[in-house]
Amino acid sequence: MTREGSTPKVLIEERLFSLVLALLATDIGLSKFEILSTVQGYRQSFIDGGNNDNLERMFERDKGDLRELGISVDAVDSPGDPGNNQNSRYLISRDGYGFPADVRFSPEEISLLGLAGMVWREGSLSGVSRLALLKIRSFADSYENPLDADATDPVLGYSPRVSVRDAAFEPLNSALNRNAMVSFGYLKPGQSAAQNRTVLPLALVQHHGRWYLYGKEPTADRAKTFLLRRIVGAVTQVRSAPDAGAIDVPPIAGQTTLALKELDDIWEAQVATITTTAHSDAAIRLSKRPGTVQSAPDTLTLHYSDLHLLADELASFGPEVLVIEPVELRTAVLERLERTAIDHG
Repeated sequence: MTREGSTPKVLIEERLFSLVLALLATDIGLSKFEILSTVQGYRQSFIDGGNNDNLERMFERDKGDLRELGISVDAVDSPGDPGNNQNSRYLISRDGYGFPADVRFSPEEISLLGLAGMVWREGSLSGVSRLALLKIRSFADSYENPLDADATDPVLGYSPRVSVRDAAFEPLNSALNRNAMVSFGYLKPGQSAAQNRTVLPLALVQHHGRWYLYGKEPTADRAKTFLLRRIVGAVTQVRSAPDAGAIDVPPIAGQTTLALKELDDIWEAQVATITTTAHSDAAIRLSKRPGTVQSAPDTLTLHYSDLHLLADELASFGPEVLVIEPVELRTAVLERLERTAIDHG
């Protein structure tokens, strides 16, 4: 029995992982008592002989989460008490859960797949990716391992992590997985107040280090991209897509490709010419930018997808950069430098 307030925290993914392992490892199923009292994530809060209603509700929610990932938890009669739902036992059928028989992974492949999954922080994996990672981990750790060999030895002593810094990422990713409309405030450069936008998310993409939402507004003729860093306030799911009216969207498999192609086309079409101070930080960093061409010892030609983002970047170098063209970019950089001078005057 664990005293209230001293229960160690177990992440939901670890609890689901432990539950899947336990239900895969049994041929006759586990009773609810056995699950709540022994499985990692439940047992820490289990009260022997006490009230475990909260744990039972947690178990029901977890079964729903697994069902959304495509994992069915089956209830079967207890061998000694058929027909009594109170004594049902739970298991996961290996026939419906496993990889195809001809799919095999080497230990190195398993480790690399696991490492790739760990790169992403909680909440940034799609439902399909989450299911694949859960299957790989559970098969690699189960007592009956269908993989070629033990895959628990790490390839690296540490794993990198991709940090999703934009607060809007997780609620947008959740709405994308649920095919749900969202509402959010969007603040464009030069505006004093954010505009409310209602959008059906189609894809979340990273382009040159920044995250974008590719989505369709019900009244718009075509999908648009929204820079996540310009979303202000909370992202709210407003309704499911089928209730939002007839929205013509491309096939799911092509949405990410379309979004990246549009951003690539904009980036390729927009060009700026600047000069930099020789051997300066600006000269070194900007010359390494993707697609940069050095047309003279101190002159660089840059591609960009957003004038205001490039203006922010160039202004950060101060006097080491001079914008030649376009005029709009030079004006934007000057405005930022003047504002900085006033703020620090």
